[in-house]
Amino acid sequence: MIFVTVGTTDFDALVEEMDRIAPRLGEEVVAQIGRGRYEPRNLRWFRNAPSLEPYYRQADVIVSHGGLGTVVEVASMGKPLVALSNPDRYDRHQDDLLGHMERQGHLIWCKRLADLESDLRRARSMAFRPYTVPPTRIHEVIRDYLARVAAGSEGYGF
Repeated sequence: MIFVTVGTTDFDALVEEMDRIAPRLGEEVVAQIGRGRYEPRNLRWFRNAPSLEPYYRQADVIVSHGGLGTVVEVASMGKPLVALSNPDRYDRHQDDLLGHMERQGHLIWCKRLADLESDLRRARSMAFRPYTVPPTRIHEVIRDYLARVAAGSEGYGF
């Protein structure tokens, strides 16, 4: 099963393209379409669910928008992931995320909808590196900074 998710917003261009190519893929396609206006005709769909994890677990390949939460959640599972930036977002921050995650081997960044079908086929033959949350030390940086401010050796930095 191929599972498509667009998160809580909309990404009609992605849903329309998956609907167009679904009959040629030879397997079930299920899509979570969020607030999108386009309603697919060639695949099973729903708007939202309390959790998408059951769909991720069932899927052989996942197609996703470039939202941080979705990308990290799926990449952590090590599942084949093809992700696209949603061009309707106010900036291109999803490009930065997807470029970094692709270089690390966590996903395929599909840069053009016209390449989606071939990227889906390529995802089946690739090994994806599961994402692990890097260790964080921000609490130590803040604690050390506050200690320096309290000791009078550090300004407020404004």
